[in-house]
Amino acid sequence: MLVGDSLSSLDEFALIQSLNYKKQSNNFHNKLGVIKGIGDDAAVVQTRSGSQLVMTCDTMVETIHFNPYTMLDEDVGYKAMASNLSDIAAMGAIPKYALISLSIPKHYSTFRLKKIYKGLYECANYFEIAVIGGDTTKSPKHLNISITLVGEVESNQALFRSNAKVNDLVFTTGYLGCSAAGLDYLLKVKQKQLMLGQIPMNFLPLVKQHRRPTPQIKAGRILLQSRRCHALNDVSDGLSSEASEICEASNVGFLFDEVKLPIHPQLREYGQLIGKSPLDWIMYGGEDYQLLGTVSKADVVHIQNRFQQEGIPFFIVGEVVAQKGVQMKDAYGNIKKIHKKGYNHFN
Repeated sequence: MLVGDSLSSLDEFALIQSLNYKKQSNNFHNKLGVIKGIGDDAAVVQTRSGSQLVMTCDTMVETIHFNPYTMLDEDVGYKAMASNLSDIAAMGAIPKYALISLSIPKHYSTFRLKKIYKGLYECANYFEIAVIGGDTTKSPKHLNISITLVGEVESNQALFRSNAKVNDLVFTTGYLGCSAAGLDYLLKVKQKQLMLGQIPMNFLPLVKQHRRPTPQIKAGRILLQSRRCHALNDVSDGLSSEASEICEASNVGFLFDEVKLPIHPQLREYGQLIGKSPLDWIMYGGEDYQLLGTVSKADVVHIQNRFQQEGIPFFIVGEVVAQKGVQMKDAYGNIKKIHKKGYNHFN
């Protein structure tokens, strides 16, 4: 297939074959319990007894989630898969199977689609996800990629947003705000298909975090297996938004400590360069795909030790309080209300 070939040279089934052929072996699928994958009306998988299915669906839309100034084609596929994995991680579950729905505009070549699927399978294979089916349709103008992900979790053990308790400590599993700052940088540079080698080294971690975030599957499993985590959420729409979701579901409040919020050195440097507080990206940026949760004070050392053993960051950033809503205490002890204003598609 040549670089400039259009979709008109392939029918739907030939395109599906072209995008998925030899990306995953039969042995790999068999190991994950796939009875029937791509090629029939529906997929069939064998699940374990004593477990429950966990299902999620996420969509990436061209011009809304990505454009040629912000993402390479391979990154689009990788991130589409990673964002779904993050939802599974927030339940403490093990991701297993993916269904891919693709709506394709006429001007997309099969070469570009193959690059998108290359990134998608890089993420799927790294986290051992079997791609078992989906759908392809025509789109009038922009590319849409939607992934349905199925995972499994031990029966009645899934972690929810609704169990935070007053006097719990609030934690995150890594640095926040880097993805939003990376996006800000890319939009300011506005250079199509900007390769990593063209980005200054001091801003590279920000761009990498935006293009290829790491879903915290292992962290979610540690938290579930510890049986000490009370509430959990993934940070996809900004810390203020995700904190508000836990507070509303649990009928409690969060009091963040500004001094304890970790700031990545490159995030601080970029903020100083353009005259913006890193806290703006941390609280309202989104697409970090770290985990935000709560744990009792009595259990926090145990969980910290487990994270340290696995080499995964773990930061205590505040506490759960009775007063509803989200608040922030600054270095001088002043407390202010934090409004829920992370990313919202309809605002």
